Amino acid sequence: MPRIDVHSFYRDCLEKHGETAEGLHFQCADTQIARFRVLREYLPEDLTRLSLVDVGCGFGDLYHYLEQQGGAPGRYIGLDLHEHMVEVARRRTGCEILQGDVLHDPLPTADWYVSSGALNTLTKDETRLFIERCWAAASRGFVFNLLRGQDWSEIFNYRQPHEVESWAADLGAEIAIADGYLHEDFTVALTRR
Repeated sequence: MPRIDVHSFYRDCLEKHGETAEGLHFQCADTQIARFRVLREYLPEDLTRLSLVDVGCGFGDLYHYLEQQGGAPGRYIGLDLHEHMVEVARRRTGCEILQGDVLHDPLPTADWYVSSGALNTLTKDETRLFIERCWAAASRGFVFNLLRGQDWSEIFNYRQPHEVESWAADLGAEIAIADGYLHEDFTVALTRR
């Protein structure tokens, strides 16, 4: 059973903060960019010939960040559960933005999958399923971030790196973990051997 109703969770935040990083439940634009910076470090230098699916794409902010950092992917596909975010991301990026649920709907195949913040309201079982499904749809790798800590919150999903390391071993994935760039946050890169 989901922790929260994500539609009302984001609707309330969007009503309060509008189409901003805060409206996506990031603390501020700076923390959103800090997460993007670490995600980018684990992707190939040249993305222009690669396809990338951004799960929980929000307003498509990662797409613009990648453009500013030297080049957007050859094919960028955004995927989000929230209808309003899908509409905004389509308008802002001009890219293919799909509305769907990563836990249940068919996923497009791509070279890389990325996700920033989309796992933050899932249960432990949903987190593992999310990772497994994105990994299966990515031919080269999956890079994502999680909140780090004890899973005590009724709203947010906190995990520990050792849990994800165990899951990566079950998947046969190479794993790298970045930590220390933000309080209570870590980034995981799973790549094919």
